[in-house]
Amino acid sequence: MKVIIYGWCWLKALAKRCKKLMIEFKNKVKKVGTNDPRRVYHSFKVGLALTLVSLLYYDKPLYGGFGSSTMWAVLTVVVVFEFSVGATLSKGINRGLATLVAGSLGLGVHYLATLTGEIGESLCYFVFRFSFLVTAASTFTRFFPGVKARYDYGMVIFILTFNEILVVAGERLITILIGCVTCAVISIFLFPVWAGQDLHKLMCLNIEHLAVFLDAEDNKEDVNAINVEKLFLDGYKKILTSKSEEEALTNFARWEPPHGSFQFNYPWKHYLVIGGVTRQCAYRVEELHNCITSKINAQSEFLKIIKNSCMELSKESGTTLQELSAAVKQMTYPKAVPKHIKNLKKTAAKLKSVLKTVTLENANFLEDVMSGAMVASLLVDIVGCIEDIAESISELAHLAKFKGADPAFRPEKLSQQPGNIRVQCEPSMQLPHNETMHSHTTNNGD
Repeated sequence: MKVIIYGWCWLKALAKRCKKLMIEFKNKVKKVGTNDPRRVYHSFKVGLALTLVSLLYYDKPLYGGFGSSTMWAVLTVVVVFEFSVGATLSKGINRGLATLVAGSLGLGVHYLATLTGEIGESLCYFVFRFSFLVTAASTFTRFFPGVKARYDYGMVIFILTFNEILVVAGERLITILIGCVTCAVISIFLFPVWAGQDLHKLMCLNIEHLAVFLDAEDNKEDVNAINVEKLFLDGYKKILTSKSEEEALTNFARWEPPHGSFQFNYPWKHYLVIGGVTRQCAYRVEELHNCITSKINAQSEFLKIIKNSCMELSKESGTTLQELSAAVKQMTYPKAVPKHIKNLKKTAAKLKSVLKTVTLENANFLEDVMSGAMVASLLVDIVGCIEDIAESISELAHLAKFKGADPAFRPEKLSQQPGNIRVQCEPSMQLPHNETMHSHTTNNGD
């Protein structure tokens, strides 16, 4: 009886656990599909591509002609079909060209070997040596950065195909090309996912995250009481780890045909420049957040003196970044940004003036002075980073022929234009810190 009761309880627990797992699985499926509906479309596109190439098995004339090589069309779809158009074209073109070149080369050498007659053994030795040299050279080429970034997959397929083609027949070339063309056509014309658009949106979003964070700094009641929402923190922290994603999207975007507002010879590589200066700004923002939340005494007299200037500089920085993000998103020349840069410089100069007037009588503790001066210095550094972002976006606007940009004009850096002297952390910025340190040392000596 106890065994029956125990078994019944075990079955009930198992049923509850299975129900819980099913609910969790359902929620995960819903979350994945809701976060990016393109994933659902991609799944159906892959299924459609596999179905189409599988029809080769049911066409007896084709299947009889290709033989077992028909399977290569299916394998090609499975391997080549990626989420974005650029990634699919990158793999498809690499695979198709590598198979074509390696197959032609291998078949040519093999054909010469069959015409040798009595000297066949000597030519076989030659073929062996030739294959060794070609394979070694191809493998060494993969270490070149340019080849590694764009053609590494193609080199792998070249080495594999060249060394197999001497044994296997070359019928698989056509089936591989069929698989590549099928993937390309479906990827481009059926709910396309463009890596270029994703890269463009990523740049806008990263700049906007920084703007939102700096605007949030200004909206706090107290500088030391900053409690930025997790969304803002996650936003700018994602920027710090976005380099690999930017490089991958840039590589894929360069394979894509013109689409939307992105035409031939679009300067995709310039997005890496914008991403680099944006990350530099994000590093400063992270340092600023850590400094504010962990080191500053909200009641210090020194903080009260520089508070308004810091808030004003933070607000103006956020506004400028919002303008830059909107300009990139709308693909227009950022005409209003120079005015904001000018206001940033005025505000930074005002903050420096306030720092110069600070004396020991205004501060209670050495630590308060040092922490406050560090916050001010980081804010000024952020102004410099914003200038770099503005310069890189201005150059992109001219290279990509954004609306309102003169395509024949090559912009000088904003820091080199008259009246736009780059804000630097001058020695005068550290006057309060140096004076305090000197006085503190003297008092200890006394």
